[in-house]
Amino acid sequence: MESMLNKLKSTVTKVTADVTSAVMGNPVTREFEVGRHIASGGPGMCWRIYNGTKKSTKQEVAVFVFDKKIVDRYQKFEKDQIIDSLKKGVQQLTRLRHPRLLTVQHPLEESRDCLAFCTEPVFASLANVLGQWDNLPSPVPTDIKDYKLYDVETKYGLLQISEGLSFLHSGVKMVHGNLCPENIILNKSGAWKIMGFDFSISSSNPSDAEPKYVCKEWDPNSPPLCLPNPEYVAPEYILSVSCDSASDMYSLGVVVHAVFNEGKPVFRVNKQDIFKSFSRQLDQLSRLSPGVLSKIPDEVREHVKMLLSVTANVRPDADQMTKIPFFDDVGAVTLQYFDSLFQRDNLQKSQFYKGLPKVLPKLPKRVVVYRILPALTSEFVNPDMVPFVLPNVLLIAEECTKEEYVRLILPDLTPVFKQQEPIQILLIFLQKMDLLLTKTPPEDIKNSVLPMVYRALEAPSIQIQELCLNIIPSFANLIDYPSMKNALIPRIKSACLQTSSLAVRVNSLVCLGKILEYLDKWFVIDEILPFLQQIPSREPAVLMGILGIYKCTFAHKKLGIPKEHLAGKSVPHLVSISIDNNLNLNQFNSFMAVIREMLNRMEAEHKTKLEQLHSMQEQQRSLNLSNQMNPSEDTKNSPNVSSQVRDVSAFLALLFNVSLTLEEKQRLAKEQEQAAKLRSQQPLAPQTVKPATTTTQAKDLTSSLLNNMTSLNTLSLSSGPRTTPMQTGGALSSGFSSGPNMSGMGTMNNGFNSNMGFHAGGMGMRPATPGLYGGMATTTSTPNFSALTQNQTQPSKPPDMSALDSLFSASKPKVSLNQMTPKPVAGPAAPSPWLNQFGAGQPSQTAGMQAAPIGMAAAGSQGGFGMQANPFFNPQNFSQAGANPTMNTGMLKQSASVNNDLKDLFG
Repeated sequence: MESMLNKLKSTVTKVTADVTSAVMGNPVTREFEVGRHIASGGPGMCWRIYNGTKKSTKQEVAVFVFDKKIVDRYQKFEKDQIIDSLKKGVQQLTRLRHPRLLTVQHPLEESRDCLAFCTEPVFASLANVLGQWDNLPSPVPTDIKDYKLYDVETKYGLLQISEGLSFLHSGVKMVHGNLCPENIILNKSGAWKIMGFDFSISSSNPSDAEPKYVCKEWDPNSPPLCLPNPEYVAPEYILSVSCDSASDMYSLGVVVHAVFNEGKPVFRVNKQDIFKSFSRQLDQLSRLSPGVLSKIPDEVREHVKMLLSVTANVRPDADQMTKIPFFDDVGAVTLQYFDSLFQRDNLQKSQFYKGLPKVLPKLPKRVVVYRILPALTSEFVNPDMVPFVLPNVLLIAEECTKEEYVRLILPDLTPVFKQQEPIQILLIFLQKMDLLLTKTPPEDIKNSVLPMVYRALEAPSIQIQELCLNIIPSFANLIDYPSMKNALIPRIKSACLQTSSLAVRVNSLVCLGKILEYLDKWFVIDEILPFLQQIPSREPAVLMGILGIYKCTFAHKKLGIPKEHLAGKSVPHLVSISIDNNLNLNQFNSFMAVIREMLNRMEAEHKTKLEQLHSMQEQQRSLNLSNQMNPSEDTKNSPNVSSQVRDVSAFLALLFNVSLTLEEKQRLAKEQEQAAKLRSQQPLAPQTVKPATTTTQAKDLTSSLLNNMTSLNTLSLSSGPRTTPMQTGGALSSGFSSGPNMSGMGTMNNGFNSNMGFHAGGMGMRPATPGLYGGMATTTSTPNFSALTQNQTQPSKPPDMSALDSLFSASKPKVSLNQMTPKPVAGPAAPSPWLNQFGAGQPSQTAGMQAAPIGMAAAGSQGGFGMQANPFFNPQNFSQAGANPTMNTGMLKQSASVNNDLKDLFG
């Protein structure tokens, strides 16, 4: 690797040194930058050709340099002779101006070490192309080594040389004197140009007379650079020291032979004995064998044979050669026409350019790119010709590589992108937009190509707008997304809303529908769908276009319309325009089909969402309920339950992250917050209650039941505060009075006889003395069972009945069971069947009241139900205070009837 780099370094250094030494100090270097050595040419291949540029204008040129070291081996007078000959040739070329002659950009400049002059850009000499590589850089440039002439190039090249000779012979009255491949230069475009006028001979007669040319006698002792190439010189020039225009035609014949025979002339000449060689050559030309011209095409073989004739008069002149059928090739004619375009008017040019697309495919790419393309792009300065030239330029661009397009075509197209007149320019560019977007670099697309599309959308011509809208979908995939989103779509929407043309509006909708797939979902929902509701037109074509965009968006896998948008905007809009009177039946059916499809999907999606949400909520609710019902298990398994709740919440959030509404998300957040609070609470520890120890003893069942009921009522009252008609004071406030009657029992006066005594507690009144009932406050009437329980044995400790508290709600005042219990008959009578359903008896908590008899018949206890049971009161059941206790039998009968009534009432 190191050796290769060293070799490359030495080569570059050598080339740089050669260039520096060759032109160092030459005045040419003041105005031109000299580049690399590219070719050689001129008499004896003595001129080195370099590429270069003009410093002031950066114009590309070719720099011809003759290094005087080449002639160091000659005597001084010979050196001077060679230098003078070379100077003469360049000076003569500089004076002559013709398209077939090499154009000199800067005249000859001489320095101590070299001669130099500048010409138009050059590729190589014909001798280099034909394989003569003398005075070329080492290694030989690849483009020269691999260069092969196409038939059209050969034909047109020879035609160009013939035209150049015609100009010299007829126009200037000059004989070139040394026409050979070394003096034929191929310029950068591939055109063949004549140079090397070192041995040219001008006519000695006046211009209106027959030209007469005087040539010098051949001097074998002169340096080779002071003599023409003997292998291309006519025989008469050597043998008879005479020449005329026919001598150049002989040289042309030998050049034609060399072109078709890999650079070989017809005869090889012994330069040591030139006269003997030419004498022998003259004999061979007199009887030229067919094999000598075997490689020359048949169409021109006869003419070449005539050009090589010994008799000068037989040779065709230059003007005649330009008209032979061999040069009527369509490619050669096309190239010839391009070279004469400056002589044509616009009408002739336009006709030619119209037919050119049929010819271009038949020509080699190199000819098209380097010969025809420069001629076409030069016409861009003429706006009237651009619509005729542009299709051909774009056709050539299709065959070019991207690098060739950027280097050779794009610089000339960039100014044309900005032209708005004539309008056909936009049409042509739009039709080839895919080509432009494919081969143009992104930066140039953004700066030049897309602005042209935007101008087309805003053009006043409806035809341009329609064409642009029709073409945009074909290259939409090549437009970068920001440009489409921020520049292209807004202009399409503007064209749709502002135009008065139905065709433009419909094409805008169609264009949008076709490029939906290149847009993202939310841009379509936020920008495209709301835009549809702004369209004022209600023509059927417009409505169907709107429907098409909705349908495409709805059905597209990447896009789609969310159910919220369907329910709130899309479906209502479609329904509103579906009933337009302009629609026919088929169009209405199309609307209905899309609407039904939207509704079905919306229903399915929302139903699925609700089912899943309900399922998740049920799972979370069951987890919460499990936490409340089983605190001990929840404490043990709290990590698992918490993780389950978190999993459910996470799953809900993941599942409905997009489709949940804000209210649903808020509700879900609250539920999650409640679950978190529940998890953070301390678990409830169960309280152990010691069972009450009771003494088993035999007791009367009736007494136990009544005592139980009294205790049950007391426990129910103590479980919570109750709202009673009267909670303060010991006497009833509404017309009743209480006093210290009947051992602390209040007496009531409610319109009956004042002597009829009522138990104060039996009417739902609070006793005046709290200790009378052992601190218990009763709100409903309680019968006095003291007569039945006086002789019964009291239990040592009442059983705990707190477990039954939940059976009696504290929210509403209820009639206690004690109030609904009638007083049983005295003696060992069986208790009422209605009372039996409440279980075993319990010691009465009102034992302190047993010694206070009530002023009522038979034990002084009433059988009523208090204030709520007023309809059941019977005044006949009550007696004066101090009545005979022998009336108990009647009261028992009356109590039995009350029991029957209770059975009917409470079942």
